[in-house]
Amino acid sequence: MSRFLIVDDHPLFREALEDCVRRAAPDARILEAATIDEALDVLSCGGIDLTILDLSLPGTTGLSGLVRLRKTFASSPIVVVSCHQDPRIVESALFLGASGYIPKSISKQEVVRAIGEVLRGSIYLPCCYRSTGNAGQFKDPIKELLKHLRGLTPQQLRVLEMIYRGLQNKQIAYELKICESTVKVHVSEILRRLNVTNRTKAIVEMSKIDFVNLIGRGPAMVQASM
Repeated sequence: MSRFLIVDDHPLFREALEDCVRRAAPDARILEAATIDEALDVLSCGGIDLTILDLSLPGTTGLSGLVRLRKTFASSPIVVVSCHQDPRIVESALFLGASGYIPKSISKQEVVRAIGEVLRGSIYLPCCYRSTGNAGQFKDPIKELLKHLRGLTPQQLRVLEMIYRGLQNKQIAYELKICESTVKVHVSEILRRLNVTNRTKAIVEMSKIDFVNLIGRGPAMVQASM
């Protein structure tokens, strides 16, 4: 029996995805999560054959939710579902190790086919993205940032998310139930890993993977920032 995890904060869309999963794998056991933290709790129990992840979750910045899941459970297959269809986001998701990218605009029948392909070991992309998935050629500072993020520990990734949300060390310590001195150590290591000198610059770096900025970065903008 296959075990699936659906990670989406909208109950109606989770229900639609569950229907697609049951069509692709009628005997599947389906678990659900509405946040990255809930997903991590489920995955920590083991035995999940495929995670279906919505990129746009509360408490995440752009691709950061995918980064956290891949960092913590590197061998667990993840398929991304998203309303964002920009090729940069698609390629970045594949760069981070996603086993497929499913736009929310495609038909339910196509979603079923996508799930079936991934279960058979393929990487699913809609036809219009096939060249993106095969090429992987554009050079982008976003990829450098993603490499830096993959070097952080799961806890440091959480701290970085909170920094991006504007929380101070005392607030982060309270949220994570750790000492403020431990937060300071995490912050120092985050700044070192990102090769920046202060929190403001770390926030600027994280803004690069915010969907609003990621989609808005045309080739000319990328070239100018290199």
